[in-house]
Amino acid sequence: MSRIGKKPIEIPSNVKVNYTNGVLNVEGPKGKLSLAIHPDIKVNIENNHIKLERPSDAPFHKAIHGTMAALIRNMIKGVTEGYTVVLEIVGLGYRAAVKGNNLELNLGYSHPVVYPIPNDVKIEVKENKIYVSGVDKQRVGQVAAEIRAFRKPDAYKGKGIRYEGEQLRLKAGKAAGKGKGGKGK
Repeated sequence: MSRIGKKPIEIPSNVKVNYTNGVLNVEGPKGKLSLAIHPDIKVNIENNHIKLERPSDAPFHKAIHGTMAALIRNMIKGVTEGYTVVLEIVGLGYRAAVKGNNLELNLGYSHPVVYPIPNDVKIEVKENKIYVSGVDKQRVGQVAAEIRAFRKPDAYKGKGIRYEGEQLRLKAGKAAGKGKGGKGK
């Protein structure tokens, strides 16, 4: 069996889970999420636990079994605790601000980049850090990736938007003129 899929998923006391017509609905203190379960996977909800069963040991069924279990665990964690991704802005004059329903980024371009904040995600800016939070793990990660794509970290100086704790391998710059055609001798 799939190691992730065979473990029963515990339902906390403050979370309501409902499974009807192939759709699993999870409701908690932070919000609601729903997931369409693959038709080959059977869902059993009993004694505050969710158990998933697959029809065979075929590689596809093993994969989808573990995937569905991981997605359900992420949903339960999302509606109870929520998810947050922190982005750091590195660079002289680079800054971000939330103005109304938009995130305004000054990233060294001739114009500010305006990113409309989606309804299902919350964005805060504190001291050149952008906090992207919400209940859906996939959605939070996607929004953070879209914001990071406006100015990825530069390979030479490291300027740009990066994830908090991201390790960059900076390239060495040009060596100062010692070779052929160089000015120094």
